[in-house]
Amino acid sequence: GKALLTKGAKRDPELYALLGVMCGIFGVAGYYFGRNPTTPTSEQKVAIASSPWSDAQFLSITSTNAHILRYQYHPNADPRNPPKDAPSALHSVVIPNVNLPKELHEKYNKWGKEGF
Repeated sequence: GKALLTKGAKRDPELYALLGVMCGIFGVAGYYFGRNPTTPTSEQKVAIASSPWSDAQFLSITSTNAHILRYQYHPNADPRNPPKDAPSALHSVVIPNVNLPKELHEKYNKWGKEGF
């Protein structure tokens, strides 16, 4: 093993320079990603106004006062703004603005039909 490495290094001394360059590249990359991990830049921090599922006072919620369990956020991520209720992901219906002929609408529209 060691004799083979010594023989190869004597035959190709430019490998030492390549080893130095590669170690430098990996060292700089490791330093950079250690300080600045890759994160998406399009995300914004959201100032959370409430997380009622983690508060002890909300453990005895009934159906009459369940509205207080809505997730809330501060608009524009500014805690000085009053909290707003977040839109529900389960009860939002998006109605596309599409004009179809009646026969195609009947064929492809599943809303309100049996089994859907």
